[in-house]
Amino acid sequence: MDIDAFSAVRETKWRRLEQLSRARSRSGAEADEMTRLYRSAASDLATVRSAAPEPALVTRLSMLLAGSRVWLTGARHIRSGDIGRMLTLSLPAALYRVRWWGVVTSLIVVVLAWVAGYYTLHHPDALNLVGDAQTRQTIADEEFASYYTEYDNTSFAATVFTNNALLAAQCIAFGVTGVYPLILLYNTVLQIGVAGAVMAEHDALDIFFQLLAPHGLLELSAVFMAAGAGLRVFWTLLVPGGRPRGEALSEVFRTLLLVAFGLAMTLFVSGLLEGYVTPSTMPWLAKVIIGALACAAFWVWVFVGGRSAMRRGFTGDDNKEFTAEVAPYAA
Repeated sequence: MDIDAFSAVRETKWRRLEQLSRARSRSGAEADEMTRLYRSAASDLATVRSAAPEPALVTRLSMLLAGSRVWLTGARHIRSGDIGRMLTLSLPAALYRVRWWGVVTSLIVVVLAWVAGYYTLHHPDALNLVGDAQTRQTIADEEFASYYTEYDNTSFAATVFTNNALLAAQCIAFGVTGVYPLILLYNTVLQIGVAGAVMAEHDALDIFFQLLAPHGLLELSAVFMAAGAGLRVFWTLLVPGGRPRGEALSEVFRTLLLVAFGLAMTLFVSGLLEGYVTPSTMPWLAKVIIGALACAAFWVWVFVGGRSAMRRGFTGDDNKEFTAEVAPYAA
């Protein structure tokens, strides 16, 4: 089949379908016309794929049909069952697919933070970079704890949630660079390590963990998962796994949309813990237990819920109906 001649004959219909799909409103006649053109384009796509699967034309027609399908099928009504299915199946499945990236990232950061803290504590020159002895004393005695009580609970919870959710989203969005997640992790290693060293220098390491554990276990788990997910994007760019690089990146980004949403929910919970539990007057043991339970629930959601969802056929890629068709390729 002469693909150029085939395209030239049908180009007018394809352009008309594209024009109608982009229109803000349509008359009844235009809606009928769009339906006819959609069926014609679908038939053209099937012909091209069977007779002469030229990748550029296959992709173009696939995208044209995907854009038209939104208007022809109408808006999807969200039901309570859909929300429950997303929370219990789609979201855990998406998180499960990047679980080891999150786990390995978390372990590496914890080890490096301990190394940074140990080095800082045992090297006076490194401690002096934080400030003089009086400054470090003030940090240990006042500033570290006052950070959690400086603002009212609601404002503080909203501030930390917004900041952390933005960082998590940026890790995923800019993960393709391979640099942004590493910068975030590097800063986190220094912040935790140096803060721990200053508190340890003044025999206040117990306060450090008491203030960090109620919210930090869950918060850092989510942030590290986001950084790991961002690095997964970069790895997919380097190693697409036998698929066309564009298709591999498209799939991983669709999955990570759900990951980003799930981590935003997680960080909202950690923000509430940081705003209301950490600075509260309840016993420290109770605060730590609450933080540990929240963190455990997150990882159970990821590993147990995610594995169960995957076994039921959920993959975390809930937008396959908008996936562009691709020509067959050799793996």
